[in-house]
Amino acid sequence: QVQLVESGGGLVQPGGSLRLSCTASRSAFRFYTLAWYRQASGKQREWVADITRELSTRYVDSVKGRFTISRDNAKNTMYLQMDNLNPEDTAVYFCNLKVATALEYWGQGTQVTVSS
Repeated sequence: QVQLVESGGGLVQPGGSLRLSCTASRSAFRFYTLAWYRQASGKQREWVADITRELSTRYVDSVKGRFTISRDNAKNTMYLQMDNLNPEDTAVYFCNLKVATALEYWGQGTQVTVSS
């Protein structure tokens, strides 16, 4: 199976920035749409952003203008640059790779905490 590993989470003050990374174990990574999701404590998992193999991107309204999703297929890595963070961004962030409707892969998640 495909292994996805997130990194880059941590504690940051409001207005600060973080860059999350997601690295896959297989080169087939480059053929599929990739996405970031997040789950705040006590809430449902929420889609945040995605990027296709053609580099088309989409974002949930609450992060538009603040977050940037990108990918480097040569490194089997996807990134989420998060700027101007606020406490409402606090959540566990998950990497997702979708092969088909019935076949998706998830990372273990990385904690992002925005607090003063």
